[in-house]
Amino acid sequence: MRKNFILDTNVLLHDPQSVFRFDDNCVLIPIEVIQEIDQFKRDMNELGRNSRMVATLLDHLREKGKLAEGVELDNGGTLRIVCGEPLRRPDVPGMELGDEVDRRILSLAIHLQGTPNNGNVIVVTKDVNLRLRADVLDICARDYRAQKITDPELYTGWHVLNVAPPVVELLNSGRRTKLPTGPYLPNEFVMLQAEGDESNNALGRVSKDASEVLPISNIGSDGAVGIKPLNLEQTFALSALLDDSIGLVTLTGKAGTGKTLLAVAAALHKVFVEDRYNRVLVFRPTMPLGNDIGYLPGTVEEKMQPWMQPIMDALELIREEDKRARRRALPPDIMACEEISIEPLTYIRGRSIPHQFIVIDEAQNLTPLEVKTVITRVGVGTKIVLTGDPNQIDNPYIDALSNGLTFLMDRFRTSDLAAHIGLYKGERSALAETAANLL
Repeated sequence: MRKNFILDTNVLLHDPQSVFRFDDNCVLIPIEVIQEIDQFKRDMNELGRNSRMVATLLDHLREKGKLAEGVELDNGGTLRIVCGEPLRRPDVPGMELGDEVDRRILSLAIHLQGTPNNGNVIVVTKDVNLRLRADVLDICARDYRAQKITDPELYTGWHVLNVAPPVVELLNSGRRTKLPTGPYLPNEFVMLQAEGDESNNALGRVSKDASEVLPISNIGSDGAVGIKPLNLEQTFALSALLDDSIGLVTLTGKAGTGKTLLAVAAALHKVFVEDRYNRVLVFRPTMPLGNDIGYLPGTVEEKMQPWMQPIMDALELIREEDKRARRRALPPDIMACEEISIEPLTYIRGRSIPHQFIVIDEAQNLTPLEVKTVITRVGVGTKIVLTGDPNQIDNPYIDALSNGLTFLMDRFRTSDLAAHIGLYKGERSALAETAANLL
């Protein structure tokens, strides 16, 4: 029997194509949800764009018939905009609570449950509290999971493997070696440990055809402009950042693991030391996510100052390390250098960015559609790095398993153009690491 899925406003704003993702079942949208979506149509952010996309999509479906009676979808399902069923059920405790849209969704679900031959009724919402209220009222409610992926903490992008000692010696001598049995993905990193002697090990990267292990040889004794990796995963991350054959790098990890610092240091190294890219271009989502930076006084750079301060802190630390180096790699005026540009992510649409090293910090606050917009701006000869902590989401419409950074990491896992490294050990300070673990 066909199921009836009632969609909440946040589902449509998160994914305008969500009406097509329920197979051959019936998708129901209360008229109050349409009205709530209409309130976002003038916004110049992702919610506004999605609101307009929903309106355009529904208007196109209207050509197939009356939406109030239901129209057939290409996947065999039907879509109906519901208007007319009772707004609330006074005899059901708790129905008087919440806003009008929530009451309408719950009352519609109860109405359908009491109607014969209606099949299963399921409320689909990204609002946790609405799912809790539905559960209390004995209504089946689910999160919208069409774009969710495996927990990013389960995929680190690197492995520790036990092998015979001669294999370790072969990799340490700078030669490639065959992989032990097991499924591997392109550009994953490995630490080969000699069986019976964990201190005897070698670091490598899986080849693009996932058949061999290549030795890591692109990290010099000075690291990247004086910034050296402090642990195993930082070594893997810096190697991926400095490898020109890898066009996309994603770094995830909690605060203090070195994501931003390593990305910025690698970018500066590639621009000022190797002259591989023309500029370093740093983006960071403004909060609230996607909103214009408004009518604050000053230039774009001055407006962006509150959002970009973590990047400036990283630049300052790198400059201090460079000053203490035997041979300086960076210009003295690095903080005001023309080769470094810090820009709001709001204005990236429509651009083509060639021959630059792009860093997108705090990318966990982007939606999958926003990440797609960013990646499709990449021009010839450009490398892009996205960093973030999927467990620190400030966008109310996404979570650790549906944000753009996690979505991108999952979709590019099998691509030989990309690499992902999960960072777990904090290196900011002993106090910061303890606070991240205990608090």
